[in-house]
Amino acid sequence: MDKRYNCVIVDDEPKAVELLKESILELYPEVTIEDTFNSWQPALAALRSKHYDILFLDISMPGKNGIDLLRLVPNISSEIIFITAYSEYAIDAIKFQTSGYILKPFEDEDLRFAIDKAIQRSEIKRQALSLEETASYTYNSKLGIPGMEAVDYVNINDILYFEEARGVVHVVLDNKSLVSSCNLELFKELVADHPFYQVHRSYIVNLSCVRRFEMTGVVTMDNGKEIPVSRELKDEFLKLFDTVTKSINWKKDAL
Repeated sequence: MDKRYNCVIVDDEPKAVELLKESILELYPEVTIEDTFNSWQPALAALRSKHYDILFLDISMPGKNGIDLLRLVPNISSEIIFITAYSEYAIDAIKFQTSGYILKPFEDEDLRFAIDKAIQRSEIKRQALSLEETASYTYNSKLGIPGMEAVDYVNINDILYFEEARGVVHVVLDNKSLVSSCNLELFKELVADHPFYQVHRSYIVNLSCVRRFEMTGVVTMDNGKEIPVSRELKDEFLKLFDTVTKSINWKKDAL
């Protein structure tokens, strides 16, 4: 497994960027600084088109601050480390499940703590992705759920739905809920060969666990949870649900 990590620095102060670059490269030779940006517009374009393992982000910037920038990339998969001179943004930063919130001028010890955490989380994500890429899927296969400190493995059939909220994904089973820093789009790819469907920008449901569909645009899951279905997806959802239901019944009859 590749033990190198690419990163990007977004800070409107060029001197601050250079100082951070020097510290990172001195402490972590395995970290590659792929890009640096001094304004939010080019940074936004890069974050939407490229993957970075770690994002070092200043908060106070002209135009849009770091918090605003992240809100424009809701599905970002990078580990985020805020480096700022302002402590009052800490509460807002917590919502993004960051690996660190470092105040300028920073100490190497603070930087090391945050990067170690970011690398640990990146490794967990890589391990989960590697497992899913090499696994041969079966109807009862398991799915790795990358969390903050470890990967939990669950039977895919036991997952009721995925819910994305406040920068994390809740993987809801009948008897528990797991929290992952991976985005909803990744889980959509991982369960593509199973009877799951994204009914809303924030929800992917297991069609075999749907108890009721109301024509107002709401599905009720086996645990009683009511989930909205996007208006433009209602007709497609009903057709797909009918197809998958027949498939599931066929599998049961064949047992």
